[in-house]
Amino acid sequence: MIASPFRLDGKTVLISGAGGGIGRSLVAAFRAAGASVIGADRSADLLEGLDLAGTVLFDQADAKGTRSAVEHHLKQFGAPDAVVSNAGFTRAEILDHLDDDVWASELAINLNGAYAMTDPLVGAMAARGSGSLVFISSVNALGHYGNPAYSAAKAGLVAYAKAIAVERGGRGVRANVICPGSVRTPAWDHRLAADPTLLDNVLPHYPLGRMVLPMEVANAAVFYCSDAASGITGTVLPVDAGLTAGNLVFVDEVLRGK
Repeated sequence: MIASPFRLDGKTVLISGAGGGIGRSLVAAFRAAGASVIGADRSADLLEGLDLAGTVLFDQADAKGTRSAVEHHLKQFGAPDAVVSNAGFTRAEILDHLDDDVWASELAINLNGAYAMTDPLVGAMAARGSGSLVFISSVNALGHYGNPAYSAAKAGLVAYAKAIAVERGGRGVRANVICPGSVRTPAWDHRLAADPTLLDNVLPHYPLGRMVLPMEVANAAVFYCSDAASGITGTVLPVDAGLTAGNLVFVDEVLRGK
């Protein structure tokens, strides 16, 4: 019997932001594919209830602390087979919400911290001669949908992943990016609390007529980390219910006259 290239039996994956909405689905999807999962997050209580082989604790807003925690893990356990850089945060939704401190804070978490977390892992994978990284970016990296500082950081992840793909591919390291559209996670709670009818305005922009499910993002990450994607690196995959395919509202309101 030929083993499925989509399976990850015997592999270990490190997932940052593992206790979040997408993070928990990532853990479940990788476990279902047979992988052992190292969960990383800011505190142990955020990881409660997850089926984990180990944990790494750090606040990604603190680049030095993040790098130190990851390096300590590497010394103890060596490099995982795959890494999913998933942790992220945003609150500044429009340019008017920005100042120097807010800009620095959102880049610190979403870009600088992601670099500090993955850079030691990339080095260890390259030394071993194999490894796969997946960065959970956003459709905000591909076009402007609000959250300008977050968008700049997520676009930076795309450029960083491509650098890894080009400069470390010869040493067996792959790097790819997933760009989710709106995913119904707790990150939406503050918006819906302010306006319970918000989704009535959001969903018409999505050709599939719905938000993306966290497990759909997770399944894409499993694929990227599996041997089924062994020839794929430096790519960007929107998992966005069709948002970036075109402007459905324009088609409906201007062309169809709805």
